[in-house]
Amino acid sequence: MAIVLITGAAKRLGATTAKYFHQQGFTVVVHYGQSQAQAETLVAELNQLRDQSAFALAADLNQVEQIPVLIQRVEEICTHNGLPLKVLVNNASTFFPTPVNQADLNQWDQLFNANLKAPFFLVQQCLPLLKKAQGSVVNLVDIHGIRPLQNHSLYSSAKAGLIMMTKALALELAPEIRVNGVATGAILWPEGGGEDEEILATIPLATTGVPLDIAKAIYYLAVESNYVTGQILPVDGGRTLNQ
Repeated sequence: MAIVLITGAAKRLGATTAKYFHQQGFTVVVHYGQSQAQAETLVAELNQLRDQSAFALAADLNQVEQIPVLIQRVEEICTHNGLPLKVLVNNASTFFPTPVNQADLNQWDQLFNANLKAPFFLVQQCLPLLKKAQGSVVNLVDIHGIRPLQNHSLYSSAKAGLIMMTKALALELAPEIRVNGVATGAILWPEGGGEDEEILATIPLATTGVPLDIAKAIYYLAVESNYVTGQILPVDGGRTLNQ
């Protein structure tokens, strides 16, 4: 089959996506930042299903110099297993409020590094591998990169930048590599938080989605849609219709 690299894949949406790609026959590289225990548990679970089909790699994506080292290790996995890197999923993200009268440079760096800078340099470092495999990139953006979220100006701006970067890279890297994005809506509430009835009231389908909805959308764009590039697919229950 082939290899997929998923950043921030130790838990939540990333872990669901890793499991889904694995079910489809992919060998999965699970990147993690701080969630070592969750990443290793996930990889062990996948390897029980199919030996040597999942690997966990650590890197702090806020430190851009760690990205070439990460991709070198991915290339070693490709070589050792005789498989191409077919898909890069830029899922890792940072999210927190930044009211404009309180935001500082450190918050700017955290949000733009995780949501915009790291995805760009991950694509750059993966170029030789992805070109060789005629592969694809899927960036996890956000509906709030299309319509801003109150008190989240830095996060919304970073995700808006990722949307434009997705389109720009799709144009630049065609025809060898396809680049698309999935704009998530209300899928998982922040850890420790409950459902927001006010948000639910804005969703035409009147419910939150589930992580598998995102995983399937990523897989469609990454693997099944050979004639789709430069597109942003909202998976939001229709919420953007009310924004």
